Amino acid sequence: MGDDKGLLHITVVVCAAPRSAAEWALQLPQGATVADALNACAALQPLPADVTSSAVGVWGRQVAPGCMLAAGDRVEVYRPLKVDPKVARRERFARQGARTTGLFARQRPGGKSGY
Repeated sequence: MGDDKGLLHITVVVCAAPRSAAEWALQLPQGATVADALNACAALQPLPADVTSSAVGVWGRQVAPGCMLAAGDRVEVYRPLKVDPKVARRERFARQGARTTGLFARQRPGGKSGY
């Protein structure tokens, strides 16, 4: 541990496509930024072109590329959503019908509608 003084241990995770993730464990100098971590990953393995324009975060919170990193941080690159989750839920509910979802899915035999 004496030779890695002043180095930050960082993990970078990139998910370029569904169900495929790439992960790197890096050692960066103190004062490194999120952009430095992404550049270090690009030096190890070419990253997809859309990674540079994607949103990035540290431990699930979106940050700017110039954000300073701390020891043990996990840098994550986020893909844009293809469908808004609220719209997808509305469409799914419309497809299933009101009678087969939620409270109405398990109606007692002989019971009133909605109970």
